[in-house]
Amino acid sequence: MISRKRRLEIALQKLKQLETRSAKLEQYTTPAAIAADVLWEAFNEGDIAGRRVVDLGCGNGIFAIGAKLMGASETLGVDIDGAAIELARENAKSLSVEVEFRESDVRDVRGEFDTVLQNPPFGAQTKHADRAFVEKALELAPRTYSLHNAGTEEFVSKLATALGGVSAAVKSYKLEIPYAFAFHRKSVETIPVVLLRFDRSR
Repeated sequence: MISRKRRLEIALQKLKQLETRSAKLEQYTTPAAIAADVLWEAFNEGDIAGRRVVDLGCGNGIFAIGAKLMGASETLGVDIDGAAIELARENAKSLSVEVEFRESDVRDVRGEFDTVLQNPPFGAQTKHADRAFVEKALELAPRTYSLHNAGTEEFVSKLATALGGVSAAVKSYKLEIPYAFAFHRKSVETIPVVLLRFDRSR
């Protein structure tokens, strides 16, 4: 079990990233430094070790794998992209951790979990694409850690409240997205993001 943030970040840096990405799905890999920090926040709140954790829109599996490395009792990664699921399985195997990965739309996920970790699409390509992730997260677990474009914080917080949750801003980050699609104008785009914590109030 990894109990130091720096060691976790080093481990997560070893994970392979998707070679082909979908603009529609807004497939941007969560950087290891940010993922490690999010996991560390959740760990310090008692939401990782010994907990059942689900990573919605898992991509290369970084949150699910990181949670398992930090002592989660069960971890599930879900993604609609089959190629992402195959890569996530390969990444888990490379770090010798047992994580279940499932190809599925997040809206079809069922079960009971203690913690949701997610970096959902920001809705830049499909308006309110993050809505389904917020709805499902509050359905699946009493505690969620979710990364969002800072410009959507008010909308997401109001949505969480309408769904019976309480939203709190935990931290802010600058997410650097390398050039990946034709509509990108720079070699690296820097986007301010916010880590929101949702608590289910009913």
